[in-house]
Amino acid sequence: MKRFAQLFTVLDQTTKTTLKTAAMADYFRDAPDDDKLWCIALFSSRRPKRAINTTRLREWAAERAGIPLWLFEEAYPIVGDLAETISLVLPLPSNPQDHSLTHWVNYVIDLGMLEETDRKSGILKAWDQLDGVERFLFNKLITGGFRVGVSQKLMTRALAKATDQPEAQLTHKLMGNWTPATTSYHALILTDDPAADLSKPYPFYLAYQLDGEAQDLGDVTEWSAEYKWDGIRGQLILRDGQHFLWSRGEDLMTDRFPELAQLVDFVPPGTVIDGEVLAWQGDAPLPFSALQKRIGRKTVPKKLLSEAPVVLKAYDLLEWQGQDIRDWSFKKRRAQLADMIVDLPDDLPLRLSDSLTADSWQDLADQRAISRDLGAEGLMLKRLDSPYLSGRKKGDWWKWKVDPLTIDAVMIYAQSGHGRRANLFTDFTFAVWNGNDLVPFTKAYSGLTDAEFRQITQWVKKNTLQRFGPVRQVKPEHVFEIAFEGIQESTRHKSGVALRFPRMSRWRHDKPLQEANTLGDLKEMLQQYG
Repeated sequence: MKRFAQLFTVLDQTTKTTLKTAAMADYFRDAPDDDKLWCIALFSSRRPKRAINTTRLREWAAERAGIPLWLFEEAYPIVGDLAETISLVLPLPSNPQDHSLTHWVNYVIDLGMLEETDRKSGILKAWDQLDGVERFLFNKLITGGFRVGVSQKLMTRALAKATDQPEAQLTHKLMGNWTPATTSYHALILTDDPAADLSKPYPFYLAYQLDGEAQDLGDVTEWSAEYKWDGIRGQLILRDGQHFLWSRGEDLMTDRFPELAQLVDFVPPGTVIDGEVLAWQGDAPLPFSALQKRIGRKTVPKKLLSEAPVVLKAYDLLEWQGQDIRDWSFKKRRAQLADMIVDLPDDLPLRLSDSLTADSWQDLADQRAISRDLGAEGLMLKRLDSPYLSGRKKGDWWKWKVDPLTIDAVMIYAQSGHGRRANLFTDFTFAVWNGNDLVPFTKAYSGLTDAEFRQITQWVKKNTLQRFGPVRQVKPEHVFEIAFEGIQESTRHKSGVALRFPRMSRWRHDKPLQEANTLGDLKEMLQQYG
């Protein structure tokens, strides 16, 4: 655990990718294989489930530290992180041990199966054996909140450096439904057959947002354009008479969309399709909220299957007749995909995402302008001669999204952030007018500069009306423009609406409090875009 704590410290204290890569590569060369495997798992979000209720954890930490609970609760929002707060208040360990990372991860897993009394004893025992960063990491693991400031791509680069394997090959190996309980480091990383698992998807190719002018991309005839649908990006794998559906976040979603099972009888084996899962009815997509009802379910009731049937809008072909064809040009892959789909029955839940015809960039701009009316977010632009790459690359694929929806709202609550922003108020609740009352309708925590966050933090400290734990009610005075991608009806919110991807687009110093938008304005947006 000490070795892993040293690695975490290096990663946490530097922003230089070269230093992070070197530190991880050293770890992957020298650590025991079991610890390497768990390190890879943790860095790719395969962490153990939360082992303890955080309310109990705060109580036990205060008790072990010999301080009243109210004092711990006052310190928590100042530090901004529960695991760090606990590490800071606990006394030094009286029985320090040097167990491995694997030991402590398994310890955490075992804790989750104990009765509360035994769980408490186990946690107190662990606190007494761990020191400094090790204790902080243990706290992160038992609360299910372990995060590290490196991307999986950077970790894969370090692993490639340590094992002398191609990065793309390792990226493929790390995809799929593996856990340290189902494989070993040798089987996952050192074996030569990356396609042994029939369900294994390919790394997704991700596009950048187009911030400049579309005409700067060159001749429009060198590009393919299609609508960017608002669903769940997925890869449909059909191999050896079986089918698997993976999300971009490496979540196996097969059981959530049983409609796709029938494709096994019609699509030839050895086929991998990249596309968008959409709730679909007739000739148009349903709002994302309809699809969202199915996302968190492992089994889907018949009623929901009929209310929100899905299709896969296919826009790329990655494997054909068992051959990896990602190095084919997009034009050739797309033609093969179209040839395959055209021969399928019309009632199957598989649709080709239509290519848009255009003689100029202005033609595409006009089609982009009506995207939201069609249930799309804008356009996808793909260079016709581009291969299917891995990860986010600039140059060949671009998202040309429509401008976000916006609403002017009043800040009414503030909460401090986490990590490097633990001493700043960065998480805010916003409200709109309903008559003479302000009705909360969304939260947002991104979009401002560090200077603006520091400015609003000083104001919050001087204008707090009430405190509710880490949350402060503030004087309604500041108006912010809130940008968002979509709006839907919600019975869980007092306002009756919920926003998709809300963020602060600007601080409206120019707008008086009374000129913020109303709940009626939100309801009109709901009617138009919900």
